[in-house]
Amino acid sequence: MTPYLAPIGLLVISNIFMTFAWYGHLGDVSRPMWLAILIAWGIAFFEYCLAVPANRIGHSVYSTAELKTMQEVITLLVFAGFAVFWLGEKLTVNHLVGFLLIAGGAFFIFKGPIAA
Repeated sequence: MTPYLAPIGLLVISNIFMTFAWYGHLGDVSRPMWLAILIAWGIAFFEYCLAVPANRIGHSVYSTAELKTMQEVITLLVFAGFAVFWLGEKLTVNHLVGFLLIAGGAFFIFKGPIAA
């Protein structure tokens, strides 16, 4: 896989782990907090095992700002799917507008310098 695509794939998988680590326990709040924390740490380990290589590989072709922007966009997409399918929440027009504004910001990060 190319250094352009590998970070995207790794960050998608990493974000799935991250989202479950941070928010998965909300699907069953009957577990003790200490257990939720231990499980989250265990899941987060695998997130880091994917995120660190994603950023190392990606930094050869993307700037740090581009990598961070990519990470945030992927995080929002994964989280939106998680909120709907795992937690049963609904996305609203407000969410869509917010995501579109973030996508606009991402466009300008990847576009490069604006000539003044």
